Amino acid sequence: MRFKLVVLGMLLAVAPIHALGQDAATVLARAKASSGGPRWEAVHSLQIEGEKSAGGLAGAWRLTQDLDTGRHVESSRLGKFELAHGYDGQRAWRRDHGGEIGLLDGIVPRRNARTQAWLAARAYWYAERMPASYAPARSQTLEGRRYDIVAATPEGGDPLELWFDAGSGLLTRIVLPVALGSTVSLLGDYRDVDGLRLPHRITTDNADSAGRSDPRLRSELQVHRYRINTAPTDPAFAPPPMPADGYVDDKDGVTHVPFDLVNNHVYVDAKVDGQPARFLVDTGAVNLLTPSAAKRLGISSAGKLSINGAGDNAVELSLAQARHLQVGDAHLPRPVFYVIDLGQQLNSMGVHYDGFIGYETFRRFVTTFDYAARVLSFAEPSRYRPPSNAVALTFEQDDRAPVLSGTLDGIPLRLWIDSGSRGSLSLNSPFVRSHGLLEKYRAGGEAVLGWGIGGPARAHPARLGVLSLGGIDVEGLAGDLSTTDKGALAISDYGAILGGGVLRRFTVGLDYGAKRMYLTPNAENAAPEPFDRSGLWLQADGSTLRVGDVAAGSAAERAQLRENDRIVSIRGEQVTTRGLGQWREILRELPPGTRVAVGYLRDGKHANAELILSDRIPRHWPSDGSMPRGAEP
Repeated sequence: MRFKLVVLGMLLAVAPIHALGQDAATVLARAKASSGGPRWEAVHSLQIEGEKSAGGLAGAWRLTQDLDTGRHVESSRLGKFELAHGYDGQRAWRRDHGGEIGLLDGIVPRRNARTQAWLAARAYWYAERMPASYAPARSQTLEGRRYDIVAATPEGGDPLELWFDAGSGLLTRIVLPVALGSTVSLLGDYRDVDGLRLPHRITTDNADSAGRSDPRLRSELQVHRYRINTAPTDPAFAPPPMPADGYVDDKDGVTHVPFDLVNNHVYVDAKVDGQPARFLVDTGAVNLLTPSAAKRLGISSAGKLSINGAGDNAVELSLAQARHLQVGDAHLPRPVFYVIDLGQQLNSMGVHYDGFIGYETFRRFVTTFDYAARVLSFAEPSRYRPPSNAVALTFEQDDRAPVLSGTLDGIPLRLWIDSGSRGSLSLNSPFVRSHGLLEKYRAGGEAVLGWGIGGPARAHPARLGVLSLGGIDVEGLAGDLSTTDKGALAISDYGAILGGGVLRRFTVGLDYGAKRMYLTPNAENAAPEPFDRSGLWLQADGSTLRVGDVAAGSAAERAQLRENDRIVSIRGEQVTTRGLGQWREILRELPPGTRVAVGYLRDGKHANAELILSDRIPRHWPSDGSMPRGAEP
């Protein structure tokens, strides 16, 4: 599942004059005069020090800006966790809680870095530093206070708004777009510093598309000191080296670990602080523990932050640091875990596990998923050798998961690689709408097709055509077409989540250091992909299977099954005799027309129903490229 932690931080700025309408030029000229005027001509760098607090954690904070080039670097300590991010003029980078260094070369961080560089350079005053386009200035009253607002789009960056107090002329609000909302930074407590007027208090909130903010994502900065013209050198902005703290206790530098494959999910046994733990291996996530697992392992957590996943709702997270993580003979000392209550997601998997093996582990080891042999391998990067017959694909890093470029029936799209997704291809709602895919693929009715962090993911099932990845084509996939406006599947920066339904057709190697993904097709690569024929979304619930959703027009709806019914038997067999994954397999593999007896409880009373299984999407994509037939409305 896609996991994105919003880490809030830096924002200091003011704004330019060349090639603007007179009203915007006047606003910006006044802002410059109010905050120091000619004194800014002699300012080439700023170093700001203070304290940051977020999510119940606090610590020292520092921001260094090179005004001539826009380079910047910010670091902070929240409790015992250190964070940093920066831009060296060419590359955006980030240091996460566990020390891993990510070189963020995807289109999203490149745009964001360009905008932050424009702000750091004060290029709204000095257009020769970085060009931008502007809209006419406008005025607005908010909470009894009037503002003059300049909207700008730095070249190669994201659009933003600069709000200046109409009375003082000072910049007091910066509004930046983010996925599904905006980041709003409030600048206040202006004081004189060597002839400049600079803010000493900065509050940053993330707001959703309706303008609602989550206090768990609020960041407070209190500035203690400004240093002017400290002349930082190039290394000050460069990404630090990746820690060499992960190792494999084997002479070849490689360890092989058997895994279980259930519903296209990879599960492995591991040890945390010497105690056994079971994990789902998820390229779309971070190292994670459930609260119950953290308690059992004796690991305490701190903070009260928030995340969004594939579901509609944000959920709470805290941070914890263990002494040791071991998977096979791969070792990671002092690993950081995100502690999150996965809620109904655990029941939707039908498998007990304690959390995720995610980005922090993949960043330290080259990881290979041999789906055919059911073996996971971790190699020290210097010891890894890709298979000679593998297709090598270059990926980008927007956040933590790899992002590949490909095409779907000739349409270019960016693919978020997510081994934690059980589906094959989950198409994001902006991509679905912009290309008219509901009509193109004659998609089925909306239903729950997955369950991630934040709740259920509803989408329209459809039979897709040809997915092309480099020189590899995968045909006839069962896809999920989303139309939501919430969660990860509403983000427009990529087209789809590529999940375990596709990955299981290959041996997959992931090398974050080289930004390479290696694919070797296995025997499943050309196999047709079945799709559920019952219309039931089932969740494990003690000795029963809870009906979490009934798809409209499906066999389950025709049998008059309802949400919250508890199924106790299928085909005369108690549901406890098989795992949830096995029952799902039966309900998608049995042929159309098969009659399936179901015993269930409703309001404590036993009842029986009969499902007559039927295809919810076409079974085949015609080889002549014409539209598939047989999809149910």
